[in-house]
Amino acid sequence: MRKYRQNGQLETLICNSCGKRMVVEEGIVREGVISVDHVWDFFSEKDGEVHHFDLCEACYDDMVNQFRIAVDVEEQTELL
Repeated sequence: MRKYRQNGQLETLICNSCGKRMVVEEGIVREGVISVDHVWDFFSEKDGEVHHFDLCEACYDDMVNQFRIAVDVEEQTELL
C-alpha cells in the first residue's frame, strides 16, 4: 500500500501481506520491496480490473518458496 504527498512524492509504503512499514526517505524506498501493478484482461474473472500491491522482501521470499517451479534468477552484472 502506497501513500503519496500532495506533490506526488512517496510518503509511506506498507507491505500488503504482513503490514510492515518500509523505510522511505525523501520519497525513496530504502529497503527491498517488490511492487506489482497488473492489468487483468480477457479470459479472467477480473477482466477490466487493475491490481496494485507491494511486498517486503521477506513476504516475497515466503511467496516464491511456495512455487512448484522456482523463480528464474539471473545475476545483474551492472548495478545502476
